[in-house]
Amino acid sequence: MIKILHTSDWHIGKRLYSKTRYEEFSAFLGWLVEEIQRRAIDILIVAGDIFDTTTPSNTSQRLYYQFLKDVSVTCCRHIVIIGGNHDSPSLLEAPRELLAVLQVRVVASIPENREDQVLLLKDGVGECELIVCTVPYLRDRDIRASQPGESGDEKEQILQKSIAHHYAEVVDIAITKQAQQAPTAPIVATGHLFAAGGSVVEGDGVRDLYVGSLLHVPVTIFSPQIDYLALGHLHSAQILGADPTKRYSGSPLPMSFKEAERKKFVIEVEIEDGRVSTTPVRIPTFQRLHSIHGDYEQILYEMEKISQEAQSVWLEILYEGKEIIPDMHHKLQKEITGSDLEILRIINRPLQINSADSELTLNDLESMSEEGVFLRCLESARIPADQQDDLLLLFKTTLQQLAEEESYTK
Repeated sequence: MIKILHTSDWHIGKRLYSKTRYEEFSAFLGWLVEEIQRRAIDILIVAGDIFDTTTPSNTSQRLYYQFLKDVSVTCCRHIVIIGGNHDSPSLLEAPRELLAVLQVRVVASIPENREDQVLLLKDGVGECELIVCTVPYLRDRDIRASQPGESGDEKEQILQKSIAHHYAEVVDIAITKQAQQAPTAPIVATGHLFAAGGSVVEGDGVRDLYVGSLLHVPVTIFSPQIDYLALGHLHSAQILGADPTKRYSGSPLPMSFKEAERKKFVIEVEIEDGRVSTTPVRIPTFQRLHSIHGDYEQILYEMEKISQEAQSVWLEILYEGKEIIPDMHHKLQKEITGSDLEILRIINRPLQINSADSELTLNDLESMSEEGVFLRCLESARIPADQQDDLLLLFKTTLQQLAEEESYTK
């Protein structure tokens, strides 16, 4: 029997508004090391988005490498890591040869030789126990070349076919290796993409991977020869098409207050004699988040109730009362003095409505996506509605190209 642990979308270094979250990331990675040992995990698979940006801080990188070092002295024989759309392929792959000594395999971009994407992982006596098709986030430039004059629909169709073709190539190599060298070894594949049927939560930080509807890749591109599909990119743990062998593990930490009440998981996978069983393993809450909505009295009541629980809680407050309270931030901060509560954000709705025509505040910008800011600019410039769709498509295409350029040059 082989025991695999599937996780993804750590986003080490991500902030929540102005708050750093290094203590949470450290606590999660420490917990993960303990779970690997306690559950006697043989292989760990991390399906992309290790870091939140292509230029992670020294602290973020230190947490990552300390974790790999800690896992290397556990029962876990192999760690397989793929790159996500937030990761810099060059940064992840720079220490690849050194990490290989610790049995850490990193595939952050598409290698020239497709066979390098198929790993044959060996057990303690040198026999191949698992074949892994390591498919990272597939950038447009990796799998196709844009052609002048392509329409949006043509680009989507060609890109979708290219993604399917890439998976078919890699899985075919795995099947051949299985027949020739390891007939009893299961095949696991990875991916960092948005598969059709997956779901997101508003504000969870999931970035569109491709312009247009193509971001939903059909599940039919994945060969039935794949025994388990370990996916990353979506931040909520979920299965695809009611098939428990095709899963997103989701992010280990809530990416926003809208995810605050969602349970977080890593996935334990057991494969024995061709049978695959999966078990979601609940991740503890390392920092409680809570949103309070209501008028001023309701907010005070909620804050008082939460403060009695004697635990650290970060708050997001949405004031929905009719009275305009311009100094609300000062008043609420005074109310929580001496408690374990910390207010990260206050949305003073009446004040916002009263100043709707004024410039955007810093809090407004922090809560808006790049697309939202762009649309706001179009409205301010009084761009006709029939032109906005074309401009938005061009803007999203430019953002995608800039992100890919950045990840390759870092």
